[in-house]
Amino acid sequence: MNRASPDERRRLAEEFATLCEVESPSCSEREVADYVAGELRALGLEVAEDESGAATGSDAGNLLARVPGPEGSRVVLLCAHLDTVPLEAPVQVVERNGGFENANPAILGADNKAAVAVMLAATRRLVRDGSPVGVELLFTTCEERALAGAKSFARDRLRSEWGFVFDHATPIGELMLAAPTFFRIEARFLGHAAHAGIRPEEGRNAIAAAARAIEALELGRLDDETTANVGRIEGGTATNVVAERCDVELEARSLDHGRATAVAHAMVDAITEAAADAECDVETLVEEQFRGYRTARSAPHVQAAAAALGALGIAPSYVASGGGSDANVFEAAGLPCLNVANGTERNHENGERVTREALETTLDLALGIIAASA
Repeated sequence: MNRASPDERRRLAEEFATLCEVESPSCSEREVADYVAGELRALGLEVAEDESGAATGSDAGNLLARVPGPEGSRVVLLCAHLDTVPLEAPVQVVERNGGFENANPAILGADNKAAVAVMLAATRRLVRDGSPVGVELLFTTCEERALAGAKSFARDRLRSEWGFVFDHATPIGELMLAAPTFFRIEARFLGHAAHAGIRPEEGRNAIAAAARAIEALELGRLDDETTANVGRIEGGTATNVVAERCDVELEARSLDHGRATAVAHAMVDAITEAAADAECDVETLVEEQFRGYRTARSAPHVQAAAAALGALGIAPSYVASGGGSDANVFEAAGLPCLNVANGTERNHENGERVTREALETTLDLALGIIAASA
């Protein structure tokens, strides 16, 4: 399959900028979903939107479309998510030093609008020239909320043998052969309020109990495959009141599911002990947000991606990721799925960017993966 033409590359860049400026934080994907569905329908494709919004809280559902392949050919999945993390300022795309950025101090939305733009560009080629395999195109919502859209999508609607997501902000060439199990932990410390200047002895400080718990935790990188973090703390009502309540949100991740489970349990044990020592009550909630997986280099979908990279003169690099993606959901549901790096930079941060070259190379890579999957 030929690489993208100059016209395809030009349109890719223009459409990427358009998509980024259609702001779509999680649960507010309606406008971008309508744009994507309209572009696919303009190509003569049927687009089905599911009812997942009732479960995710989004104003849009997941979108599924299909490009037919030759009779008897296999079917493969391409997937991207429509949502972004929250924005601190509007998106105004500018190009500087060969890369696209937001002129305002906020994210760009390249995570995952770069993949959305690439999928639309690849689909136009496949519709125009024909596809060597059947291709299912899935655009999910609420990925940034623990993969909620993909979790709510009915797996039995897919016919694919394997799939690909382009959702890793690292150099093109990296193929994610492993991703972690992720536990989210909430702890609510409940003490007793009292006037801090008159009757402090009668109070039991929930913030102090939470601080004691955090101090007892082992946080950061615990080993090569495991991390733990405390990400949010909120409590108290005023400086002159012994804090009656404090909420803490934490997480544990590991490429080893058993290790992630053990770390989450250890965190709960430390929280419970600290609350008891401070004569406070504590309520904890532990949720597995997604299950980890490992994939062999010899797997056929990995080989297809490696062959496509090789055809572009890029040596594949096989790595493990510390983040989750929709691939976690599909793997857990029995559909082999590979997360492929797309060359975006600094996702989830002010200063997020992607170069024009990375966008164009990802399009060539997507077309090559489809050809190599035949």
